[in-house]
Amino acid sequence: MRLPRHRGLAIALLVALVISACAGGAPPGRTGDASGGQEAGPQTYKNWWSAPRHSAGIAPDPLQHQEVAIVQVYAARTFGWRGRFAVHPWIIYKRSGEAAYTRYDVVGWRAPDVVQRNYAVPDGLWYGATPQLLVEHRGPAVDAMIGRIEAAIASYPFADRYRSYPGPNSNTFLAHIGREVPELRLDLPATAIGKDYRALGDMVGRSATGSGVQVSVLGLLGVSVGSEEGLEFNLLGLNFGVDLNRPAVRLPLWGRLGSSDAAQYVEGE
Repeated sequence: MRLPRHRGLAIALLVALVISACAGGAPPGRTGDASGGQEAGPQTYKNWWSAPRHSAGIAPDPLQHQEVAIVQVYAARTFGWRGRFAVHPWIIYKRSGEAAYTRYDVVGWRAPDVVQRNYAVPDGLWYGATPQLLVEHRGPAVDAMIGRIEAAIASYPFADRYRSYPGPNSNTFLAHIGREVPELRLDLPATAIGKDYRALGDMVGRSATGSGVQVSVLGLLGVSVGSEEGLEFNLLGLNFGVDLNRPAVRLPLWGRLGSSDAAQYVEGE
């Protein structure tokens, strides 16, 4: 018997969630390591407007490191029930000689200008959720990288559009930067729903890390393979895969089971 299309999609999504739950039980709780270990789970606050957004104390003091160029990418669980499935990422940077960071992320409720500059504290909690550092670059060569990051931000093709699922959203934005600046070596977690979103006219190209190739239909069905992300399959926006670069299994809800994927690089020394 042939199932109606919408019922077939619902069943496929349910199967994907069951597989993820069986693989690891419940998602992680408040014990996550903000510096790049196990991902922090969703936080519980009654209202989003009362959730804390203060600094997590992760970013290097820009005054003490004024002569050093720095780039960092963070991700934090989204607010409410969505935090069990998805993260919100952003990028911060400062050129050598600068005493303050610039932050960029996509914020859906600011549509049609969803690309926001300095929307929040550089390393602030995302409505109660402690951010995880995904990657950091610092050193003399990072000034040139920042120029390429700014060019990627300016070329983001969905700057006036936002859709939480399947995209384009905040993860689509960071994935675009990763593709355009492969030396960033940004490997977004499996919980970055929307990172695999590609328009129908652009279904084949670089993977989100910039290190491999990807085939994706609107971020709902696809596959990526590369030196940074390993092999990853996307089913209805949920990601399953194996990372051989830093050995781990990539799963929905959990993000990854295995070694940490956080990385810090010194460039140009």
